[in-house]
Amino acid sequence: MTTARQMLAAKNKHETIAVSPNATVYQALQMMADANIGAILVMENDKLVGIFSERDYARKVVLMGKTSSGTPVAEIMTHKLLCVPPNATTNECMGLMTEKRIRHLPVLDGDTVLGVLSIGDLVHEKMAEQEFTIEQLEQYIYS
Repeated sequence: MTTARQMLAAKNKHETIAVSPNATVYQALQMMADANIGAILVMENDKLVGIFSERDYARKVVLMGKTSSGTPVAEIMTHKLLCVPPNATTNECMGLMTEKRIRHLPVLDGDTVLGVLSIGDLVHEKMAEQEFTIEQLEQYIYS
């Protein structure tokens, strides 16, 4: 079973994209658009303090009549974070994301952020695991 650390290594992204809690929602959205991601970590002094997602924007800015340029990320980010350790398995991560209805999962080694896994990363890994299993079964059957 693949671990969160292995999935992060396979992503070939060595930079964790983050924004300050004092940044405006507009600045965070611009960074997300530039990186083609759906959520961004909110870090203060190298400490993870929240996560800001497209869902946060839709529900806490647009629907509440706030402005992107006048609202700090800290005001609308998700404060209560669900995180996993680097040894969490694909199944554990998928189970947590499904149960809690989240799409992005930070991976922490103690207080150190290793990266973020998206639901897409997990689906991709699960498909690769299943393809491997099918190939092994086919080889067994045909040999």
